[in-house]
Amino acid sequence: MKKKWKFSSNNIAPYILLLPFLFWIVVFFGYAFSRVLYFSLTRYDLFSKPEFVGIANYINLFKEYLFARALKNSLTFAVLVTALQTIFALILAVILNRKIRGIKFFRAAYYMPSVTSSVVITLIFMWLFQRQGIINYLLTIFKANYHIIGYFILIMVVIQSFMVLKEKFRNRPVKIFEPSYMLLSFMLSFAIIYFLRVTGVLTPHEIKNIELIWLNTRKMIPDWAGPLAFPRPLGAVMLLNIWTTVPTFMLLYLAGLQDIPNSLFEAAEVDGATGIQKFIYIIIPQLKHITFLVVTMGLIGTLQMFDQVAIIGDQAPIESTVTLAYYVYRNMFPSSANPKIGFASAAALVLAVITLIVVYLQKSLTGEVRD
Repeated sequence: MKKKWKFSSNNIAPYILLLPFLFWIVVFFGYAFSRVLYFSLTRYDLFSKPEFVGIANYINLFKEYLFARALKNSLTFAVLVTALQTIFALILAVILNRKIRGIKFFRAAYYMPSVTSSVVITLIFMWLFQRQGIINYLLTIFKANYHIIGYFILIMVVIQSFMVLKEKFRNRPVKIFEPSYMLLSFMLSFAIIYFLRVTGVLTPHEIKNIELIWLNTRKMIPDWAGPLAFPRPLGAVMLLNIWTTVPTFMLLYLAGLQDIPNSLFEAAEVDGATGIQKFIYIIIPQLKHITFLVVTMGLIGTLQMFDQVAIIGDQAPIESTVTLAYYVYRNMFPSSANPKIGFASAAALVLAVITLIVVYLQKSLTGEVRD
């Protein structure tokens, strides 16, 4: 005998709780997606009646030079920024996971770029990347003193190696990067370099001030990369984006690190594992799910990167910084022409498809395991 479905508070409650989410999906995604799909098949400028043109917008889209540059810039930006921000976030999380005095202050300080307004951060970076800005000033100092920095590193390596080998010959358990020896090596190296600098044995090279044009240029970097090179202004935006997103992903890794059982590290120490071996064989495998989340969020965010390019605006040539998201905006809200709603809609759908494909490939290649 079939049971009749009865109306009760227990049966209705889940659907009532799901109503806001379902409303959001239907209205703000389903309806919007259907409208974008319809407009992508029309010629429409907001002022006249939409004219059906089929797939003409998609064909013309791939024929346009600026779209090709936007596509290349977006993919380059997504690959490089996602890879670098993932690596730096993991390394920073490992460093800040140590139990030392004042570590909470450094965790909060490193997270500040993520909670600061992107507009403010971008404006500050535009000032830093000026022809006579801080970045070029630091590059000038480094170029003038790179030999002194090299001697400092060499002396530090020699002192550290001498102290470690001395203890090894005495059959004492000491690590290559023993923290106390590292601090002592740093202090002695600094004292030696300072003495050589004061006595005039080592002097900075006399060079002209570096005045690289970071934003208002079409130069491609690196020079040897050929078709894989990307515009220098896009490189500046990459540095900005990495600096602002690494802290957020660092927190995810930090939470994952604190969930790793200490017994794994204790067992590794008993077996004589080094710090690098612990990192490769314990930390990385245990954080596999976090890495999948970080890479997925990074790919989605970088492929849809818009605000920083929009703020830079005319400070850089459009083809040097344009991304797919900004390309859609530029066609939707042109400065001195009628909007190309159909063109923008087609580009938006292409961006959505590329995002889905990239995330799916990333999931397939990383072999994400379901518990």
